[in-house]
This record gives sequence, structure tokens and C-alpha cells, in this order.
Amino acid sequence: MQTISSTDIDGMERFYRANLVNSLTGFKSVSLIGTANAAGKTNLGIFSSIVHIGSNPALVGYINRPIKAAPHTLANIEATGTYTINHIHPEFLPQAQQTSAKYDESISEFEAVGLTPQYLEDIAAPFVLESKVKYALTLQQIIPISLNDTFLVIGKITSIHLEKNILNQDGFLNLDQVPSLSCNGTGTYYLANAIADLPYAKPNQ
Repeated sequence: MQTISSTDIDGMERFYRANLVNSLTGFKSVSLIGTANAAGKTNLGIFSSIVHIGSNPALVGYINRPIKAAPHTLANIEATGTYTINHIHPEFLPQAQQTSAKYDESISEFEAVGLTPQYLEDIAAPFVLESKVKYALTLQQIIPISLNDTFLVIGKITSIHLEKNILNQDGFLNLDQVPSLSCNGTGTYYLANAIADLPYAKPNQ
């Protein structure tokens, strides 16, 4: 077995180190976060750091990179208090990946990559029309992480919009039927297949 020390990691070339540490955490969900600024200018960015925080209340978090590297999504969320998270599917993966490019604030990634903004109900932030699993959130808390100048952004789910026939009677979503993608690293994507449906674990059972 190969062993890599923290000294080895610190001495690695920047992009090599990023690829290693990012892929080490394993397969992750990957989604597009849709926002708009106070004037209604849309923004769309790809994120693989989205995490379930809790179900009651229904909270979801994501990590926003340092302000200098990724300012627009966080600024829009702070300005309006609302945003959307949209699953990515194979048919528009190239467009989704392209949103990671550093576009100027004056340019909407929706327009730049060819995805369609969709407005549902009275939600100010745009959804991605092409996405089959998407939800809206209202900002609850932004927690600065001083270790690397990133931010944990926590939102409360206010509405969920799903493709028909993927929601089970027990509330479980069959995301492999859509299918929703996962990723590892910064540009490698995967399809997932369910291999087991195990019961809730209890001691001695």
C-alpha cells in the first residue's frame, strides 16, 4: 500500500494536490446553483460540495470558495436571500461543466453555456429548466471558515420540483432513474446504480 504523508501533500504541485485531495473524499453529488442579483441578473455555477444538514427543518449546505475565486453566487444569495439547486443529467453535462469558467459578473452563465432559466411560483432565483430534480432554498446562515477563507452556506428548502415517477411511497428518490450524476475531482463524472436497499439498522437485528 502506498503511503503519502502531510509533508508530501504540502510539497505537491498545486493542481496535482487539488486532484488528489478532491478525489480522496470519494463520489459526491454535483449540482448547479442558480441565483440572481438584486437587479435580476442571473448567475449559474457548478458545485460538488452540497451536503444534507438536516431534515427537520429541511436544511442543505454547500461550501463557497474564497470570495476572490468565486464571488458571484454568494453575493447574489446575500443580496436576495434565495437560490436554487438543480441536479445535472448526462444530456447537458458539457454545458454544466462550462459554468465553472470564470465569467464576468455582467455575463449570465445561462446565456453563455446555453441552459434555460426557469422561474417557478414567486421564487426570485432561476431554476434550470433542463434539470429534472431541483429545489429552492432561503438563506439561513453563512459560516466563515477561517482555515481557508471559504464559507459554509446553509439554506432551508422551500419547494421541491421533481420529474414524475421517481418519488417512492416512503419518500425515497430513485435518482438513478433520471439519472442524476455524481462526480469525483473537478471534471470526472459518474452514473450511479442502486445495488441494495437495506433496512434501517437497529441493535441486535
